[in-house]
Amino acid sequence: MKDIPAPLPEESPGPARNYRELLDASIADALAQALRIIASDPALVLTGTRILAWQKKAAALRRKREKEGLLVPPALFVSVTSQCNLACRGCYQRGTHAGPARKLDPERLASLIREASELGVSIVVLAGGEPLIRRAEIAGLARSYPKILFPVFSNGLLIDDAAAAELAGTKNIIPMLSFEGFRVETDARRGAGVYDRLLGVCARLRQNGIFFGCSVTVTRTNAGLVTSDTFVREMLAFGARVFVFVEYVPIEPGTEALVLDDDQRTALYTGIDSLNRNHPALFIGFPGNEDTYGGCLAAGRGFIHVSASGDLEACPAAPFSDTNLARVSLEEALRSPLLSKIRSHHHLLTETNGGCALWTNRAWVEGLVDEGRKDGE
Repeated sequence: MKDIPAPLPEESPGPARNYRELLDASIADALAQALRIIASDPALVLTGTRILAWQKKAAALRRKREKEGLLVPPALFVSVTSQCNLACRGCYQRGTHAGPARKLDPERLASLIREASELGVSIVVLAGGEPLIRRAEIAGLARSYPKILFPVFSNGLLIDDAAAAELAGTKNIIPMLSFEGFRVETDARRGAGVYDRLLGVCARLRQNGIFFGCSVTVTRTNAGLVTSDTFVREMLAFGARVFVFVEYVPIEPGTEALVLDDDQRTALYTGIDSLNRNHPALFIGFPGNEDTYGGCLAAGRGFIHVSASGDLEACPAAPFSDTNLARVSLEEALRSPLLSKIRSHHHLLTETNGGCALWTNRAWVEGLVDEGRKDGE
């Protein structure tokens, strides 16, 4: 990001904050749509109704905290471990957090979710590495906080019969299985035989009555395929009821040619709108259309990320932090000067060339971290 103009002041009451009302309404609409999809399953409807009611209460709680000077995002992303049973090409975790395996200790992970609930977080997205390495802990957290939605982004290969049975008892967990398209595309990135193993996992989840979805990394080469009616119908037949399309971020050097071009990105979000109208599933794009919300939703405007080592980061694809949750509370961490500085430039952090504006402008973000260190000396 070059020639940064003066930052905006911290957002204040009035029209500048209408995006948060829009975001809260969008989340509620998505949950209501999910309820319509699961209308024939009473157990899922009960869980979904509880989650939707909490979203509305949580939104009111977040507005109250905002008036008190604390911006709480509706979604908290937590990478619960850096370990993984696969080594996929272009992996964000390996690309941004190389080094020894890490994880928050069980007690701190549990207290983090408690703090998030008390502050008004609606959705806790669990990722990794491979989050289901900590399956028992995740299931325990979901049982302890039945009003919170826990999407779990997983390669799916650890979901055996025992895992499926346990997940079936925690209706507020949504397994999100990673596909890259069909067999050729998925195996090319994730390893030979992964696609066929995933189809077995889908069958296992269906047999256990588990509401699940698929997560697709969208690149320049597979964009047309993964948003096609052919692919969607195939995944629906396998049992997927949520589709999350994640724009590729070129964290691995030399992969810039995989980034969506402007026309593809426009087509992606237009296509998502069409898919939501025409198929019995929920379709979501990430990071979403920043123009709708006046800029980047990272840094607490819409979501925040906790790394496997406990660093509070603006975005899963932007590994920069000035505070660590192993040492401070979530409330204190959300007051991070780095996050505040990023938010003051949110209007400039619109989509650039690679899925994450913060990653594209990482030199600028690193400069903010350095400024903070100097200020603290």
